[in-house]
Amino acid sequence: MIHPTAIIDADAEIGPDVTIGPYAIVKGNVTIGAGTEIGPYTIIDEYVQVGPECRIFQYASIGAAPQDLKYHGEKTYLKIGRGTIIREFATINRGTAFGGGYTEVGEENYLMAYTHIAHDCKTGKQVILANNATLAGHIELGDNVTVGGLVAIHQFVKIGDHAYIGGKSAVVKDIPPYVIAAGDRATLHGLNNVGLKRKAFSKSTLRSLKKAYRIVFRIGLTVKQASERVRAEVEQVPEVVNFIQFIESSSRGVTR
Repeated sequence: MIHPTAIIDADAEIGPDVTIGPYAIVKGNVTIGAGTEIGPYTIIDEYVQVGPECRIFQYASIGAAPQDLKYHGEKTYLKIGRGTIIREFATINRGTAFGGGYTEVGEENYLMAYTHIAHDCKTGKQVILANNATLAGHIELGDNVTVGGLVAIHQFVKIGDHAYIGGKSAVVKDIPPYVIAAGDRATLHGLNNVGLKRKAFSKSTLRSLKKAYRIVFRIGLTVKQASERVRAEVEQVPEVVNFIQFIESSSRGVTR
């Protein structure tokens, strides 16, 4: 299952049923989970853990040193969750000591061609990054986030669960969960109704989220005033609680 031209460090731990293609390079202190496929010419750098059942296509660069002037060669890590697909020429960097030492890609992510995940980023489950989507350092993406092609996201931005970022957007502030954002600079365009319906959100939950969104973003209230009204007037289903807590806890400021 390992092509004879592949270069595998003796310290790498290769699980059962792993496929490694021609001219791939796997460095030391790497763990590759069972059933994972590594494409031709892929490079997996040191201190990387790849989960089981992943598929990494040709020419991907996984776990290279972070592009950060504060990095001085310290031991840092990259973890990739089970079932993640990484397409051609994607790049994912390890963390920095300043950012906690870890970059983490969640389970069942789909990272399309030429995507970039910089140091200390963390993505949730079932995240999709379309072609050329770019995450700067220290970014956090929640579960089921979709980022369109050619999107650039600023350092330290947080994107909430089930948010959808339209293509060719520039995101400089936090994006709340369950919404659509697009533009340069990105602005909000309502709830991600299509995505939420595909994930089988109930009609009552969608009504509650719509009411909360209107209170927060449509009538000119401060965050404090809006959160008080949401708690008083909207049914406190878990999604509404998540929505308002995300907005209250934002340190960069929330996209409006």
